[in-house]
Amino acid sequence: MVLDDHWRPQASIDTLRARAALLARVRQFFAERDVLEVDTQLLSHAAVSDPFIDSIEAQYRPAPDQPAQTLYLQTSPEYAMKRLLAAGSGAIYQLGKVFRNGEVGSRHNPEFTMLEWYRPGFAAAQLMDEVEALVALAIPGFSAQRLSYRELFERELGIDPHRATRAELQRLCRQHVDAPFEDDCRDTWLNLLMSHVIEPRLSAPVFVHAFPASQAALAQVVEDAQGVPVATRFELFVAGVELANGYRELTDATEQRRRLQQDQARRKALGLPQRPLETRLVAALDAGLPDCAGVALGFDRLVMLALGLERIEQAIPFAFERA
Repeated sequence: MVLDDHWRPQASIDTLRARAALLARVRQFFAERDVLEVDTQLLSHAAVSDPFIDSIEAQYRPAPDQPAQTLYLQTSPEYAMKRLLAAGSGAIYQLGKVFRNGEVGSRHNPEFTMLEWYRPGFAAAQLMDEVEALVALAIPGFSAQRLSYRELFERELGIDPHRATRAELQRLCRQHVDAPFEDDCRDTWLNLLMSHVIEPRLSAPVFVHAFPASQAALAQVVEDAQGVPVATRFELFVAGVELANGYRELTDATEQRRRLQQDQARRKALGLPQRPLETRLVAALDAGLPDCAGVALGFDRLVMLALGLERIEQAIPFAFERA
């Protein structure tokens, strides 16, 4: 049954005015830095490989009575933007809609606005500086502490996450989280500790960097000062909310192909659909992706933080239940 008031927006008109003003300031921010705005496709022949992100499928037909071809709504513009970087675009950003299946909640909507940008020649630390400056557009005076993944786990839980065994991580996790299942993957327990124990404690803004190499996604892997391989990846948390996720981007085509195939194998082991991999990304890296750093930031969450909102539907005109 459709309720009579479901035609109304969930965000107030004042909030939508503030949102529009922030959109304008973001565009001005990048214009002043000579970063090109791009607008890539929403539909793709390939899907994201990450086993923990589910693409929304769309059916394309040349005519209503013709067989359907499955396409995928983008979960991030990352693959397309890297193809542009390899073609010589230079520094670029994109501010637009992305889609993820199964994500509905106080901080999640299956359709949301993502701000993503890439800076050739930047190291991860330089990009963190720029993220901090951009967030300050919405939250005046904003600054964030910087801690490695190891430093954060040692501070909050008293363990070195790179050296702890799976059994140690599992025991520690079960002290804090109801997790009666078994899993041989260390990252399962690390991720549960991070999401269910540590993140809720992060009241002060913090950049977490130098993630485990097994969580590199599309970031480069280097050795830290202790000789441990770590991902050149960072995440920004504000008031316990993950706001941004950035990388010193992987540029090795062979390693990119291996990681995509590794994701596909993991999807199969988990009983998830086998979807077409973005081999054009591998080709782009093979042609030559410039050394760069990139970051994705949840714009709706930035609006929430800027205005002190508690739920994502308060920051967008029409959320899932009223779409």
